Amino acid sequence: MQRIALGVQYDGRAWSGWQSQPGGNTVQDRLEGALARFADEPLRCHAAGRTDAGVHATAQVVHFDTDRVRPPTGWVRGVNRYLPPSIAVRWAHAVDDTFHARFGAISRTYHYVLYCHPVRSPLVASRAGWSFRKLDVKRINQAASLLVGEHDFSAFRSAECQAKSAIKVIHALAAAQFGDFIVFRIHANAFLHHMVRNIVGSLILVGRGDQSGAWLSQVLESRERSLAAPTFMPDGLYLTAVEYPTSFDLPPSEGIEAAYPGFAGRPM
Repeated sequence: MQRIALGVQYDGRAWSGWQSQPGGNTVQDRLEGALARFADEPLRCHAAGRTDAGVHATAQVVHFDTDRVRPPTGWVRGVNRYLPPSIAVRWAHAVDDTFHARFGAISRTYHYVLYCHPVRSPLVASRAGWSFRKLDVKRINQAASLLVGEHDFSAFRSAECQAKSAIKVIHALAAAQFGDFIVFRIHANAFLHHMVRNIVGSLILVGRGDQSGAWLSQVLESRERSLAAPTFMPDGLYLTAVEYPTSFDLPPSEGIEAAYPGFAGRPM
């Protein structure tokens, strides 16, 4: 028996999230189906992040155990043969049985891409969020800095969140302007259900001048979900990096430029 880690990218528009559901319309269901066809045996995957419906990934990491012996390129090309165009295995790497895609992750990074323009664009629909009002990135970053560090993020978790603790550590949170786009980057040890989308929604209120940084601090300290902004649309959310101990020697994560090449090389 051997354990294989895979790097997976997907466009979340067509899928009901990562996690398997009775209806079968999830990334996990399709990936496991492709693995089963290629390996000629049922295989169960475990993922680093359980992304929601409509959320994308440039750097999802999964693992599975199998008796089948295949070269890494075989797990990539062979499995991709059975996957739809919106899902692709990007790399495969043999790991020992101490590796776990979810519980072994040191940190995760998400990016949220927001299109800011008075008129919506069909070219970025479902690939980026949309704000028809102009946002002040400086105000956003001043407020975002208040959320960095270890905090109880109960005010930004969904009612369905199953995490045992709402205390998480945000290592970095910032936004940058790229023409008509604003890209948020949030790096943390772990995330609560809807945490990124709830934070982005609240920062948008600050960016358009409806709320202040002091309000955001009050929301955080209140631990009351009802005081924060409504959950923002999933369209622009991407899982872009998962960090593991270097001893596993996994390939580097592919960042937001995998989906938006124009962002490559720009500071974030």
